[in-house]
Amino acid sequence: MKHNHPFPKLQIAATLIFCLSLLIIQPVQAFQDDNIALLDRSARAFSSVVKKAGPAVVYIGVEKSVHARQGMGRGQDPFGMFNDPFFQRFFGPQFQHPNVPPKEFKQRAAGSGFIISSDGMILTNNHVVEDADTIKVRLADKREFTATVIGTDPQSDVALIKIDGENLPTLPLGNSDTLEVGEWVIAIGSPFELSQSVTVGIVSAKGRSRLGINDYENFIQTDAAINPGNSGGPLLNIHGEAIGINTAIFSRSGGSMGIGFAIPVNMAKNIQKQLQKNGKVTRGWLGVVIQNVDEDLAQSFHLEKAKGILVSEVAADSPAKAAGLKQGDVLLALDGVPLNDVTDLRNKIAMTTPDTTIKLQIIRNGHEKSIAVTIGEQPSSFGTPAQKKISPQKGDSTLENMGLSLQDLNADLADQFNYTKGQGVLIAQVAPDSPAARVGLRPGQLIEEVNQTRVHSLAELKRILKKTGNPQKILLRIRAGEYSQYVVLHSK
Repeated sequence: MKHNHPFPKLQIAATLIFCLSLLIIQPVQAFQDDNIALLDRSARAFSSVVKKAGPAVVYIGVEKSVHARQGMGRGQDPFGMFNDPFFQRFFGPQFQHPNVPPKEFKQRAAGSGFIISSDGMILTNNHVVEDADTIKVRLADKREFTATVIGTDPQSDVALIKIDGENLPTLPLGNSDTLEVGEWVIAIGSPFELSQSVTVGIVSAKGRSRLGINDYENFIQTDAAINPGNSGGPLLNIHGEAIGINTAIFSRSGGSMGIGFAIPVNMAKNIQKQLQKNGKVTRGWLGVVIQNVDEDLAQSFHLEKAKGILVSEVAADSPAKAAGLKQGDVLLALDGVPLNDVTDLRNKIAMTTPDTTIKLQIIRNGHEKSIAVTIGEQPSSFGTPAQKKISPQKGDSTLENMGLSLQDLNADLADQFNYTKGQGVLIAQVAPDSPAARVGLRPGQLIEEVNQTRVHSLAELKRILKKTGNPQKILLRIRAGEYSQYVVLHSK
């Protein structure tokens, strides 16, 4: 009888297991090595961008004479954080005791900037250098210069300053319009006076506006850490180009919470050119009061969907008036480019050189048409006037179910509220938590139109309401001071 010895079989099995393990381990190891190599290349890429861009990023220190009360001293504020203009924009000036008399002293503040020309032109924020007595610029190689202000634009918070130098390192300006949400970005600056600090993040959003930071807003939002002292420094793309000027943060603590805002460099380019040429910025002016179109307004103006920008008023002697724009027109596109919202149009008009002719695509009475408008120069008095505090006047109510009490505009009331007799129907009272209150109506405002029909008195308003086809929904044109807008009221 022949016996098979078990050991050769065991040896064969062990050999097979060993070979299989090599086949498994080697690909896993190769995969891990590839990942590490990818991370290494990414790290070297970021480092390469910083090495190239860093020398053009500067620290800016300013001194200004201020009248203020004594308060927190620098010994209690070791980083000068409470003197940083970036910090003060969001959290107020340093603590002041009301019983301490004011005195003049030199306030120190710090920010950042970046060189855009080899002879020393530097872009930064207006709030970094505003009202400064002296501006000191320190380069990455520790050289220091005294800077002069070429021009500032408080409305956009952009400033252009200059140092005297030759063959200085420069930072190229990119194209912020091509920037995509999710792209890598790099911030370089001097947070808390720590020069050449680098942070990395992504573009979180584009076109952020109505934040109340600047008059003209179209911010890039990023989660790259931005802190007091980063103001005026560059936000870079992965090619080492400046695509934004770091300007503001949202914070509850004074430090970064992952929400920072940068001025798009394309907006800054236009401003920089004007500041360099003229020392000031001249903006375009259309001369309309506008508002976004929501679903209610779209239905009221017989639009297929909520789109475009509604013209609620056309200023007299304005470019819009001369071109034939009318109240109730809906603006769809400018020079063939669709308009996103009120901020989009406002920024585009402001950045248009006066005397330039543009084409607006509009809807009027349900029909599309094109209107050519020659843009004018924005008046120096341009802006929204402060709203007055007024006492509501008791009066007759015809829209009680909407929360309104109304009253005829007699001579005394017209004089009190700066209207003219018979101009419209005065809102006397607004019931709390009513449909009228929820759309922002206030006592002292004037109803000038009901369902696109002009009204001059309470009697006219009542007649129009009796004829309306849908008393549960009413379109009003409301005036507040110099400006008017459309609102839609729904009954409870």
